Amino acid sequence: MTAVGTSRRARLALGGAFALLTALGGTTAAGSPAVADPAGAPSTPLAAAFDTAAGRYDVPRDLLVTIGYTETRLDMNAGSSSAAGGYGLMHLVSNPQRHTLDEAAARTGLDPVALRTDPTANVLGAAAVLRAYADQAGLTATARDDLARWYGPVARYGGAGTAVSARRYADAVFDVLRGGFTAERGETVAARAVTPQRGELERAGEMGTLSTDYPPAAWAPASTSNYTVAGRPAGQPIDRVVIHVTQGSYAGSISWFQNPAAQVSAHYTFRSSDGAVTQSVREKDIAWHAGNWTYNTRSIGIEHEGYVDNPAWFTDAMYRASAALTRSLTAKYGIPRDRAHIVGHVEVPGATHTDPGPNWNWTYYMQLVNGITGVGSGTVTTGSGNLNVRSGPGTGYPVVGSVAPGATVSVYCQTAGTTVTGPYGTTDVWNRIGTNRWVSDAYVLTGHDGYIPGVPRC
Repeated sequence: MTAVGTSRRARLALGGAFALLTALGGTTAAGSPAVADPAGAPSTPLAAAFDTAAGRYDVPRDLLVTIGYTETRLDMNAGSSSAAGGYGLMHLVSNPQRHTLDEAAARTGLDPVALRTDPTANVLGAAAVLRAYADQAGLTATARDDLARWYGPVARYGGAGTAVSARRYADAVFDVLRGGFTAERGETVAARAVTPQRGELERAGEMGTLSTDYPPAAWAPASTSNYTVAGRPAGQPIDRVVIHVTQGSYAGSISWFQNPAAQVSAHYTFRSSDGAVTQSVREKDIAWHAGNWTYNTRSIGIEHEGYVDNPAWFTDAMYRASAALTRSLTAKYGIPRDRAHIVGHVEVPGATHTDPGPNWNWTYYMQLVNGITGVGSGTVTTGSGNLNVRSGPGTGYPVVGSVAPGATVSVYCQTAGTTVTGPYGTTDVWNRIGTNRWVSDAYVLTGHDGYIPGVPRC
């Protein structure tokens, strides 16, 4: 779906956040300077922004961070908008039917440009909007201390057009809150045992109606203003699958397809965390997803939650679930399982979009589509100390974690990288043990003399 340019976006510098905090008189909820945590260690500008916003508007800090993480993984997207017209790490939106950016400007007095581009302003704006929604829902000061009571304001913040989609959005936020997370930007939210008070949304049902085209999918129909009714494949053969990235969140993208002003839709959308899928347009009908009418008429469009230049969104769960759908579609419509018929949005003739982008692993995805789904395992041996886990298949990639000696690791696929000497000899084989997590085969008892039979090449 994305219209972002072809180069990797630069991470937005946060240095200006301190100046804005100072101008706003930013402090933590406890009244201490926003640039220091309770232990006295220096805080990051982003952490200070959450401290200030939570204290100023009496919104639970963990809830603010979780909404940002669910929406964007706390990424400012370099000031660019999402597909739905949302800006910043808190996804403040300005489109014909949703106006949280305008609400934030009115409630904070901050300039819309700052709200779109400065992380501190963006977080403050989101907190102001959430607090207004809490007030309008009748939450007292005591009630605001109870995370469970924030379900309604969170659902409203998501801007969904239907009760089912509103619940899907709020459930996604509270699911992340219950599980806890550590973001790439350093923010950590511990798992919280919270049972949300859904109120009237309890009746909306967790899944809604299931798809009749693809039973694993939930059914959340797009607005009839956003697709063309047809009778495919009769008279209009389906011979392509087009892979997209949403440039937004799962629930937000599904909601956008339900907005008559969107003028865009896809047949299916996948969630990053667990591979959950929702169908928005029947396969017989023509979704408006490729920006090319001929391609629209002959294809199925599949969206994937995330942003093109942040590989953390592309999880194994999503790859596998999406590949299972594509495999099913190729069998149903006789589509060849090759890259001439399973294409990225960027490959559509006349495309101005870049998705799925350089971080989408086409080799792995096509292996899964073609049924190469083996997963191996191995035992880590280091001799002493833990084994470094790196973000790519080589010693030049950053260390992103470690594995203790004797641990058993799953090996999803293997590739050639830096040559390493270890307990199992000298080898250039590297094992992918998770999303952006790699270890040298020289330290793992697998098929260390070569690739593991049945495990795909990455």
